[in-house]
Amino acid sequence: MKIGIEGQRLYRKKKHGMDMVALELIKNLQKIDHDNEYVIFVKPDEDRGCIPEAANFKIVELKGGPYPLWEQVALPRAAEQEACELLHCTSNTGPVKCNVPLITTLHDIIYLESISLFKKSGTWYQKFGNMYRRWIVPPVVHKSVKVVTVSEFEKKRIRDFMGLGDNLVAIYNGVGEHFRKIDDQTMLDAAKSKYNLPDNFIFFLGNTDPKKNTPNVLRAFADFNANSDIQYKLVMLDYEENALQQVLSDIGHSEIRKDIVMTGYVPNAELPAIVNLCKVFLYPSLRESFGIPILEGMACGVPVITSNTSSMPEIAGDAALLVDPASTVGITVAIRKVLTDDNLNKSLREKGLKQAQKFSWKIMAENYLKLYKEIISAKGNEE
Repeated sequence: MKIGIEGQRLYRKKKHGMDMVALELIKNLQKIDHDNEYVIFVKPDEDRGCIPEAANFKIVELKGGPYPLWEQVALPRAAEQEACELLHCTSNTGPVKCNVPLITTLHDIIYLESISLFKKSGTWYQKFGNMYRRWIVPPVVHKSVKVVTVSEFEKKRIRDFMGLGDNLVAIYNGVGEHFRKIDDQTMLDAAKSKYNLPDNFIFFLGNTDPKKNTPNVLRAFADFNANSDIQYKLVMLDYEENALQQVLSDIGHSEIRKDIVMTGYVPNAELPAIVNLCKVFLYPSLRESFGIPILEGMACGVPVITSNTSSMPEIAGDAALLVDPASTVGITVAIRKVLTDDNLNKSLREKGLKQAQKFSWKIMAENYLKLYKEIISAKGNEE
């Protein structure tokens, strides 16, 4: 069989969540499937070496203009020209008109639940992206032969919100094998030097997306440090200085800017060393469909604090300290408990390592391959 996979943004240098999932899917399909043919559709960009070569994997670069034109015009045309029997769109959206049967991975429907162009939080790019998805997702998922989401929580949300039936399935994400406990002190020292990391720091993987709960995290950190005998720093990735200054001003805590270390963008391959060095991995998001960073922190053997909402309890199990993300006091108390209660700290580290082992990209790829085969087999029987 011949399967097309949409990977529009995989060649961009700064990859984020959905990009990494699609890339891991492709890499693991290359390891487990040497029989079927694959065509990967990407948009030209600078990171051309991110997808390994494989005899049964063809990469097609499509120019196609801006995101909507690329997806709605160039992609379906190319999939048909390549004689794909199935097209897997990996990042929430897909072409409304496509003669090739579709699988759509719908990571979440947050943008359908609540969105406004006029809200103060979030960038204009995020807001317009959400509006595009709000318009395009319903028709795409209803014409897809299968819709895949990433947790049982999100599956229920999508089913209730969009009325999908048996064509909706859940396939868990994984955690990269490079996220692990690192004992190589030279590697750790190199990361510490490169990113100017302090000795004692809390790691917060947040961004300007409102769901990441950055204002409450910064309030909680300010309260914690103001009453702590040991002063900690807060390390953040890929956050713009002016955006941070604005948030600090809005919450009335500009004084903690000196206690925040911003590393800039960190390639995924270098992230495990930073995680290994932190004292606490802080991820109290307001809403997640899965929460891969939870598992990344656990796999590195560090204690994780995450939220008691949406999918996060499903993914974390009993291996993380769960908090109400809307409660600044709750987040502050949780940080203090993890850093002062040695028994709790040790328990979270040990349970986290075991919990992370339950999720792998290989298992995810095996489940997708099984789904591809089922769809194409059913199509053949119909014909």
